[in-house]
Amino acid sequence: MKRVNVASVLIHDEQGRILVVQNGQGTSSYWSLPGGEVEEGETLEQGAIREAKEETGYDIAITGLNSLREMYFTARESHALIITFTAIIIGGSIQLQDPDQDIVDVRWVDVHTAKELMPDFIERFRLNTDHDKSLAFYAFEGVKP
Repeated sequence: MKRVNVASVLIHDEQGRILVVQNGQGTSSYWSLPGGEVEEGETLEQGAIREAKEETGYDIAITGLNSLREMYFTARESHALIITFTAIIIGGSIQLQDPDQDIVDVRWVDVHTAKELMPDFIERFRLNTDHDKSLAFYAFEGVKP
């Protein structure tokens, strides 16, 4: 089974909205936080910063760690470590620059909309009302087909 490191970022704006991206896969799509596979030679932080820029157009600074999660993807024969950082915007503007062309939309959403787009969002990232003050955690998220 191949090991894959995935870095993502949880970013809030001044109004408390969350930055999310819509990932396209063939005729289907799903919403997630910006992020993706860390490339060879990159640190986890560098991978998160690069992925955020590619998928959203924003320059970011990492402010902390939200979570370290892992899961197995049997169809892809991979074991993923998913590291989610917290971050702030330091420049740029919304702009798709994804070289893989997997991202079809990027937007700021309130928590209610985030829960509609990603039903397990609050539970998966163990968010509370003081989002950036949540304690970092580890979770094994199981085996996925």
